[in-house]
Amino acid sequence: MAVEPSSLSELISFLENLPEPHILCDRNYQILAANEAYRANWVEQTELVGRKCFEVSHRYTVPCDQAGESCPLQRSLQSGQRERVLHLHHTPKGEIFENIELSPIRDASGEIAYYIEKLEPMPGARSLVHAQGLIGRSPAFVGMMEMVARVAPAEAAVLLQGESGTGKELVANAIHQISKRAEKPFVAVDCSGLAETLFESELFGHERGAFTGAVARKTGLVEAASGGTLFLDEVGDIPLSIQVKLLRLLETGTFRRVGSPELRKADIRIISATHRPLAEMVEAGTFRQDLFYRLNIFPIFLPALRERPEDIGLLAESLLTRVAAGRPMRLSGDAMRWLQGYAFPGNIRELRNILERACLLSDGDEIDLRHLPAGSPGQLLRSTPEKAKISPSNDLGLAELASGFSGSRQALAAHLGLSERTLYRRLKALEKSGES
Repeated sequence: MAVEPSSLSELISFLENLPEPHILCDRNYQILAANEAYRANWVEQTELVGRKCFEVSHRYTVPCDQAGESCPLQRSLQSGQRERVLHLHHTPKGEIFENIELSPIRDASGEIAYYIEKLEPMPGARSLVHAQGLIGRSPAFVGMMEMVARVAPAEAAVLLQGESGTGKELVANAIHQISKRAEKPFVAVDCSGLAETLFESELFGHERGAFTGAVARKTGLVEAASGGTLFLDEVGDIPLSIQVKLLRLLETGTFRRVGSPELRKADIRIISATHRPLAEMVEAGTFRQDLFYRLNIFPIFLPALRERPEDIGLLAESLLTRVAAGRPMRLSGDAMRWLQGYAFPGNIRELRNILERACLLSDGDEIDLRHLPAGSPGQLLRSTPEKAKISPSNDLGLAELASGFSGSRQALAAHLGLSERTLYRRLKALEKSGES
């Protein structure tokens, strides 16, 4: 199984003139050639040829698929086709996300003999990852970032779904920053914070005299985002009366200011996000089915922090640099183990809050267990394996849990899988039963 030496030389010569970094490797992961564009990124390396691709890119001692990542070479061996993945690579400039396109080269008998690997840095990926908190190397996180890399260059509407605190606005901004609209505005709208009476005016703008109090013409957020990206956060909270007008915007690319008959064109890309189950809301009639289909062209699911515990250490170190106010803070081994064993119902937002509080409590430069929340749901989860003891339907267990819980009512409700209203109602009922 081999390609003629003359053909191989021609192939290497062809790769040498390509502007993007390329390597040629065999089925055993060994690098046979690297073009000038690739070598320019590794000027400190004396020799790349002969080394394994996973050793150079990941510093692994085993192939990617054996280290918990998706290996494009193994995928191509199985599919027989070109494969694309997103990997976090070690480079002399630090760790960066790179799009990898792997193409098989077949010999005269039709068997795969070699692979050409094209590497393309994800535009702005390193600055986005390190500056905004999109940090991780877990399979769940890298899989999410691979979806981001695939959809960003397109114009398709994106729906980000995930629990509160998972970083939906950060991901939306990342999609914008690596899209063709990066030089234009990124405008975020908190749909849960707008009253129904003001929603249409905030989104589409209004003319002077359109309603009581409209003393001047106002430009809406759709116009403010012209040429760029409009991010609709908590889109599940949009009133039904406004949903139909948002649908018209998505279907026709046009809108009207409140009080104006003039039809205006909107050159925007829509990214929306929600922690609500929109599909269930459609069945219940509280969210329009046609709008859901328009928003859900390219869904991306953001993993909860408990689904990527291997990223907690990286996130904690990065967040500490931002919340420690210039102090050289570090986590003790016990504190790190506590964080990695905690369920984080509030996800990354809660991790940041815990670290900020710990920094304020610590007089030194180390955060220890005594600086972390005592009696937290994370501790209760570890010390009470029989979940029936703290089931939300068990009033005695609920009372015991609430009395020993130092977090907020919102965190307790999330831990129990209840709404805050239901939790409040049950606790009130317990208080009344105690009085009687």
